[in-house]
Parts: sequence; C-alpha cells; structure tokens
Amino acid sequence: MLQNKQTAALAWHSSSPWTDAVTRGALATFARFNIEVVAITDAQYDPVKQLADLESIDALSPTMVLSLSVDSVATYSGYRQLLDAGTKLVLLSNPIESLKAHKNFAGFISVDTQAMGRAAAQLIDMAVAHKGNVGVIFHEAEYFITNHRDSAFLDALDAYHGIRVVAKQGFVQEQDTSAVAMAMLLKQPNIDAIYVSWEKAAEGVIEALRLMGRKNVKVVSHDLGISTLLDMAQGGNMYAVVSDRPYDIGVAMAMTAINEQQGNVGLLANSTEYDLVTKDNLATVWPLAFHSNLPYDLQCIVSVKQVCE
Repeated sequence: MLQNKQTAALAWHSSSPWTDAVTRGALATFARFNIEVVAITDAQYDPVKQLADLESIDALSPTMVLSLSVDSVATYSGYRQLLDAGTKLVLLSNPIESLKAHKNFAGFISVDTQAMGRAAAQLIDMAVAHKGNVGVIFHEAEYFITNHRDSAFLDALDAYHGIRVVAKQGFVQEQDTSAVAMAMLLKQPNIDAIYVSWEKAAEGVIEALRLMGRKNVKVVSHDLGISTLLDMAQGGNMYAVVSDRPYDIGVAMAMTAINEQQGNVGLLANSTEYDLVTKDNLATVWPLAFHSNLPYDLQCIVSVKQVCE
C-alpha cells in the first residue's frame, strides 16, 4: 500500500493533443491510487523554462514526477535536485543517462523508435507505389526520439530499391518547415513524397505544397494531429503517419512511478505499441491512441456527411 499524502507532478516539454493524452492516462492512473497531481507544466520546448518549471515543482515536494526533457544537459540540474530530495522520477522518450544510477530514478518509458522509423519507410514506399523520388526533412536539433526515428527511417529506405532520396534538409523550429519544403521543391521539382519528423512540423510542409499547387506530393510523418488528419481524410497531401499510443504511455509512466514508490523495481525502458495510420483506418486508430472519441470535424469527413452543423 502507498503511504498517505502521495503527490505527483508532470513536467512536460510542450502542449499538444499527444501530450494531453499522455496527461489523461497519467491522471486516470494516479486517481485510481488517490494520488494528487499538484502541478502540470509546459516548457514550450524551452530548456530554460523547463529548468524553472522543475525548480517550481521541487518547491512543492512531490513524491513522484513524470517528465519529458527538452534538453538533457540544460535540464540536468533540475532533475538531479528532485531526485536528491527523494522524488521518484520517470522520464519519457529522451533519456538522461547520468541519472539512471540514482537511487530515486524510477524508470524510462519509450516507444520503439527504430521500429517506428522502419514503419515510416514502409509508408513512403506505399505512398510512391514502390518507385519514386523522396525528400527528407529531418529534425536537426539534438533530441533523442526524433533523431533515432529519423535515422532508422533513412537506414530502412536502403531496402527499397525503387526509392531514391534526392534531397535532405534539417530544421530546428517547427515553423521553419514551410520554407524548407519550398526550397527543396524548387531545387528538386521531381519529388514524389516528403518525410517529415513529426506531424506538427508536417503542417508547414503541407502549407507549402498547397501554395505551390503540388497536390501530387505525398507526406509521411509521425504522430496524430487534427490539422494533418483533416488533410489526410480529405485526400490531401498527408498520406500517412506512424502513431504511438500516448494515453497508454501516460498509464505506463504513472504505474512505473507508483511501483517504485511501493518498493517494486521499475523498468528502465518500456516500449508501447504503435500503428500505421492512413485515411482508411484513422477512425479506428484514434480511440486506441487517445482513449477518446474521434474529433467532430474528422467524424464529419470520415462518415461522408455532406453538411455538419
């Protein structure tokens, strides 16, 4: 049994439907064990802000913290301070190796980035019907999960002999991808499909394709987002995504912290399931990933209604 007055805090990297689903999974799990969540923070991909968030959370003295680190070097001292105070810490996706030996480090939860990268390569092959020219817009910042997915994707493409990578360009900020895509297509107008590191970054690519009138170019990415799924459902440029299951990730993170608090040794790594998502199965995958109903705008399109009021 857990001791009385157990509390938890969630220190996230950003806000998004994906992060919201992780949060809901964690909150539901903590509620089952009568654990109060005393803080939920959003670092907005800013390591300085996340460090300040961690310091504010430390002042609340939670017994457990779930977090995804924006920058493993810049935020290290904030996590170390929590651990030294006795807080059980569970990290998501981006590991901080130097923390794993600490007695209060409870666990590391991650999806199978290698498998997801390979799945994205499979989707690109499907998008170009096994033969075509591909542009790759990868995440150039040092960020474990996106770096490993991007690398696995590129490695997997070698097995598809009908596919030729004709352009590769990195980006750091999501808002940069529109300009990157435009420049790429001006230099390589024969591109048939573009891979982008994640769905929010893919929004800029789709915007660029619309402005350039390139309806024929297909886009493949990771994660579920309303804007990109609306484009996919309407037969636009967004061809497919690889999606993990964020709600289940939240459950796994919370249970890892709880098990450690109970004296059970948690796992240092834990992979959750993922799905290959196209317009044909997005209505099925959404509830698996988010444990919620398909958003109304998407319901209207998927159900082939002419008018949704």
